[in-house]
Parts: sequence; C-alpha cells; structure tokens
Amino acid sequence: MKNILSLLVLPGMALATSASAMDMDHEIFTSIKIDQLEHRWQSGDDLVAAKGALQIGTGEQKIVLKVESEYLRDAHTFDRAEFHLRYQHIISDFFDAYVGLRHDVKPDPARSYATFGITGLAPHWFEIDVAGFVSETGAASARLDVSYEIPITQKIYLEPDMELDASLKNDAAIDVGRGFSKLETGLRLRYEISRKIAPYIGVNWERRLGETSRLARAAGEDPDLLSAVIGIKLMF
Repeated sequence: MKNILSLLVLPGMALATSASAMDMDHEIFTSIKIDQLEHRWQSGDDLVAAKGALQIGTGEQKIVLKVESEYLRDAHTFDRAEFHLRYQHIISDFFDAYVGLRHDVKPDPARSYATFGITGLAPHWFEIDVAGFVSETGAASARLDVSYEIPITQKIYLEPDMELDASLKNDAAIDVGRGFSKLETGLRLRYEISRKIAPYIGVNWERRLGETSRLARAAGEDPDLLSAVIGIKLMF
C-alpha cells in the first residue's frame, strides 16, 4: 500500500515543486541597492561618491538602472556622473548577459555609449562585471569590476574591490588615453546592522595609468589619489 501511495504522491509533489519554481522565475520584483554612499577625504578637494542600482524584473530577465557619481565638495560640481540602462538576461545559474546604453554627464563633454557585457558570481564567490563600450565618437573601451566579501563575524565583513578601465584609442577631449587608463581599488570594513543597513569605513586608491596619467599631469591634476572613506551600504 505504501509503495502505491508513493507512486501516486511523489510525482504530484515533484510537479508542484516545479510549478512553484517556475512561478518564482516569472514573479516581478523591484529592488534598490546602494553599494557605496560615502565621503572620501583626500588631498585637494574631498568628494562624495555614490554607486547603486535599481532593478525591475524577474529571475530570468530584468531592467537595471545603474548610477555612479563623484561630487567635489569645495567646487560644488560633479567630477564624474555615469548612468547605465541595461537589459539583463540569465545565461547560467550564476551569470547574466546584458546590453544597453551608458551616458556620462561628466566629465565634459558628455558622452553616450552602447554597452554589452556579463555580470554575476565567479568561482569562489567573486562578484564580477565585465563591460564593453562603444561611444558615439566610435571609441571602444572596456571595464572590469571585481569585489569579494570576507566574513569576519556574522555581522562584520571586509570587502576588497577593484575597477580597471581600458580604451582602444585616445579620447583627449575627456582626458582618456589608449591602453589601460585607470585603476581604482578599495578596502572597506562594514558592520551589518541588518542586511539592509550597513555602515563602513575604509580606504580607496585611484591611479590613472599610461597615456591617461600623462594627460592628467599636463592638466595639472594628480594621477594618484589615496582617500580615507566613511559610508553606508543600503538595500531596499
């Protein structure tokens, strides 16, 4: 009798679980994640930096609006302001592919780009984003974003991150040279009050590279910046 019941019940349970998973894949969700909202103390003009994203979609596909900005406090102006609008689609258990547009309001002159890439979790839980860009002037460039969370306790995490930019041609109008153009890396120690609120402290180092470094020096700018950081990470 038990064997007969198993034959009747187990397939039904499997079908119900499968249907539930399909419903979750197609359920529409909205989330806002602010990875960095911070004050940076550095030589020259201090700045306020922000990096975050709004996501609307399902487990399979979504629309993502990313914002990255740096605001100079004394000058009362943005040094950098980027907006990325992407359509993402799942291509594996851990990765999405995407296409979209990027628009830089700053630096001057403004630039618009077609963009494409992949984002997700690499082996050993490294979070990566590899993007390619083609600007309205025909200049091709790329960016690699990598971050990793190291748990110290259940509430304290150490997060190293790195952003590396490269360009295939000179774009002197925005002070970007051919080759690797900028390396930015940071180390942030955060305390999670909850999964949605986590203040942190840390350091951030930015270095312009190659021809871009030469252009920065010619403009009277320091190609090497080290900052002390205090900020907060938020999720809604």
